[in-house]
Amino acid sequence: MKNKYILIATLFGALSLTGCDDYLDVNNTTNPNQETFFDSDDAIGQATSPLYNYVWYNFNEKFYYGMGDGRGNNITAQWSSYIYPYTNMNETSLSEGLDGAWGSLYSVVAQSNNTINNIINYATTSVSEEAKTQGIAEARFMRGTAYWYLGSLWGTAILYTNTSDLVNNYIVPAHHCQDVIEFAIRDLEYAAMHLPATASTKGRVTKYSALGMLSRLYLSMAGLTTDGIYNGNNKATDSNRGQRNTYYLDLAKKAALRVINESSYALMDNYADLFKYENNNCKEALFQLQWLTGSTDAIGWGCNQAITAFMGWSTMVSDATNWGGAVYASWDLFNSYEPQDIIRRNATVTSYGTHYPEIYVKGGGYTYGVTESAASGGCNIKKYVIGTIEDNGVSYKQSSGLNTHMLRLAEVYLNLAEAVLGNNSVTTDGTALTYFNMVRNRAGLQSKTSISYQDIHYERRIELALEGQYWYDLVRRAYYQQQEVINYMNNQNRNAPYERDEETGIYEISESYVAPGAGVATATARSLTLPISDVDQNKNHYLQSNSNGEIETVAYEFGEREVAHESLY
Repeated sequence: MKNKYILIATLFGALSLTGCDDYLDVNNTTNPNQETFFDSDDAIGQATSPLYNYVWYNFNEKFYYGMGDGRGNNITAQWSSYIYPYTNMNETSLSEGLDGAWGSLYSVVAQSNNTINNIINYATTSVSEEAKTQGIAEARFMRGTAYWYLGSLWGTAILYTNTSDLVNNYIVPAHHCQDVIEFAIRDLEYAAMHLPATASTKGRVTKYSALGMLSRLYLSMAGLTTDGIYNGNNKATDSNRGQRNTYYLDLAKKAALRVINESSYALMDNYADLFKYENNNCKEALFQLQWLTGSTDAIGWGCNQAITAFMGWSTMVSDATNWGGAVYASWDLFNSYEPQDIIRRNATVTSYGTHYPEIYVKGGGYTYGVTESAASGGCNIKKYVIGTIEDNGVSYKQSSGLNTHMLRLAEVYLNLAEAVLGNNSVTTDGTALTYFNMVRNRAGLQSKTSISYQDIHYERRIELALEGQYWYDLVRRAYYQQQEVINYMNNQNRNAPYERDEETGIYEISESYVAPGAGVATATARSLTLPISDVDQNKNHYLQSNSNGEIETVAYEFGEREVAHESLY
């Protein structure tokens, strides 16, 4: 367990990150001893750089989409053991990916803690107060984001701020879900108050990155509490009450509006351009994981973007390693696209006859199903598949160099719409409609004159498909409409095979398919959280489930709020 979620930091500044772009292109020429390393503003920047890649690697490689999209049934991959247990809802504490994801998220926490404490304890008088504050705020942004994932996935987490304390005593109980989300919110509120309005170097998070993330987290807390600001006594106990805490809905609206009204972020004109290497850190990206460019022989493992290898279906679309031949868009996702929603569909998933000029450039582009035979079990995944090194000059085996989208402005627009809709069945609010329709209009769809939950559900699923978000949308809904979500999960045609009828040209679900699908379990309330890895349960008995399948949790002792909502909004 010490090796899993309590990663003992070698000093981040001692890492030499070469062969990369922008702020990651640093070489440490100072003494790597933590007591002498923090002797300049540049040293602070070097210390926080790996928080954008290394610590997220095991989460990004498989779990980002395996859980975020697999569990929500955006993906069918019956031969991929890092996806199908989650799609099938029959994972156990021994399932592939659990240990790595839990460990990766705690690596983010541990390294963020170390960065914060090292800056506080060892930064010399040569370091400006501005640099120290920004470094701490960046680390708290990362820690808060990691804790939101932990709380959302497992419904609990171990909260701590000093890594060495837990190294010495790691057999400690986990904390309540509401406390985990509150801890994450406080971290991100600090980041929103202290990060700069514009990125200090391309790719760094800003105060608007934090506010955008808060618009997401406030929506989570709105479903976890009853009324007013969280105080430990207003936890929601009825998961089918159908109502959310309006205090946090209002905060979500305010956070989103600050991003919209004050920042320079803007939607990309072309949806497909969001997923091209040349548009890393584009104007729409509020937070991306920053992967180094080059072969793994040159840059090493842990800072390489490997998703492409797991989505690429042939050597014509990605370099050398291709495990995505049997990884398909689920029938439930493919069949959900509105007929006019072609722009987003083609940029996200493949279908017969779709042409991709950026792939197989030397042959005039790649036409799915024509350049090569199409997949036999469904449509392959296009997002994160960007072609070979011959096409773009940057893609290598398991290292495409493409950044991972963690938060885009389009999501903030949809968060605003959801917050404004609140507990109503429909809204015609002009501001919500303006930004909601901007997302639709970019996709070539007509504007709506009113917004319902089903409208938001569709837009979020389709706009962010294969970006690791859909499962968390369902979890958030289940905080107050649990049975609705369970029923939905049990009627998604999981693992349904489908193929194109050559006469009509239309994709159809197999006539032989019988719901719920091969190996698919029935969803229950327990399906809404994950079991903790068997490895960690055996190391820490507090993480073992009781007879009801639940983990005993305790309250976290919070201090005074560092950032008052009145001062932030």
